[in-house]
Amino acid sequence: AAIARRIVPNVHLVNRFAQCSRTFRTNLSNGSISSNPGIYMYCTAVATSVYFGWKWIRKNAVVEAAKPTRRMTDEPSLRGLKLNHRERRFIKFASAEYQGQLYMTPQDFIESVTDSEPRPRMKRRILHERDLDQFAQETPVLSKGSPDMFRNIFDRGTISYTEYLFLLSILTKPQTGFRIAFNMFDTDGNERVDKEEFLVLMEMITAGVFRAYASWVSDTSQDGNMDSSKAKKLQDTRQVLEKIFSTARRDRLNRALEGAVKSSTTGEDVEVLEDELQKSHVVDTTLLLHFFGRKGKQDLKFEEFKMFMENLQTEVLEIEFNEFSKGLPAITELDFAKILLRYTYLQSDQYEMYLERLLDRIPEGKGITFNEFKSFCQFLNTLDDFAIAMRMYTLADQPISQEEFHRAVKICTGAELSPHIVDTVFKIFDDDGDGQLSYKEFIAIMRDRLHRGFKHTSRSEGWDAFKQCVKSEMKAVV
Repeated sequence: AAIARRIVPNVHLVNRFAQCSRTFRTNLSNGSISSNPGIYMYCTAVATSVYFGWKWIRKNAVVEAAKPTRRMTDEPSLRGLKLNHRERRFIKFASAEYQGQLYMTPQDFIESVTDSEPRPRMKRRILHERDLDQFAQETPVLSKGSPDMFRNIFDRGTISYTEYLFLLSILTKPQTGFRIAFNMFDTDGNERVDKEEFLVLMEMITAGVFRAYASWVSDTSQDGNMDSSKAKKLQDTRQVLEKIFSTARRDRLNRALEGAVKSSTTGEDVEVLEDELQKSHVVDTTLLLHFFGRKGKQDLKFEEFKMFMENLQTEVLEIEFNEFSKGLPAITELDFAKILLRYTYLQSDQYEMYLERLLDRIPEGKGITFNEFKSFCQFLNTLDDFAIAMRMYTLADQPISQEEFHRAVKICTGAELSPHIVDTVFKIFDDDGDGQLSYKEFIAIMRDRLHRGFKHTSRSEGWDAFKQCVKSEMKAVV
């Protein structure tokens, strides 16, 4: 009732302000104000009073309404915890929870790779068995997969953290890497992947995470300065990791963690870790249902696996493209540049420099179609091969021409980029406009774009920062 009493006067004041503004414009156009300054002073006084009165009421109304609509966090601050960038991002975007374990929905995953921040939410959705049953019924079978599957499922599905890592890796895989990825799952070499083979590799990822955690525990313990703050940080990190990976069998996971810590300090065999973690998976996620069916008896063939990877890559690219195309069949060259630079670690002045350079060189563009955009992004997935080709081709690290760029792309991908999109790339990254591209700078920026900000550079200080800098420079030289 109190809020309603505030809102109603607010509306009247806004209407009164609009009426005064219209009167002011009318009198201004017909010359009444110039002949009668009193009207001008009156309109100005009323309009100013109404405006500041409205601002005051709005300020107080917002304060009262802010409390229930403010975005809430589901966990304490992650600052200072030993979590990598992917773990932090998963926690940030995961909007569902089942039996203490965090899950992303398909929509969460899409947002995590296309948006910098998750959509506002009051709190995480707590899932129940009936929700999972409903998800299972609505998950499409493998033969019904499409480039809009994640958008169609929206929030009616679950994705675990290990599956999140798997999906991220798909986005950066070139076409030639699809077979290698499939063979990693196909442990018995029968050209098919069953559910157990898939889960084994997923749990190996989990085991690797906890080995890294155990190594950190060991290093922290051995430095001899285990004060209360460090002990609390260890405990907080462990609790967060449990929340990412835990299931109903939390006790087994705890034993696995203890085994990981013990193995890091004693050198004992850690097979028990993989064994315990393999037993912990009890939820049929969207990927498991899509790949292997509700009963888990279907096998995944390479062509089906390849189609899934292609569809996922296409879906993410379509979402990015549509964000700028606004329903049109093409985006502008400026929009293309913004997409390329959006995940990079450029300073704001550098970012503006690239965009202004493009505008100066292409005053009137032809536009870039989705197929052109998709082909270029598929080329970026072969960026490492392209870098090798360039080093072998130029030897002396000389800038390259558009013709040489075309040839290197054809060697790496087997496909050709449109002349227009290559010309646009050169107009963005050609420093002095001589038609030559400094490919080292281009590759460095495109690597940021390829990994969508997930290749996070830690902001270390002191000796750690110096070591990180040396490592980065050594990699650049090599």
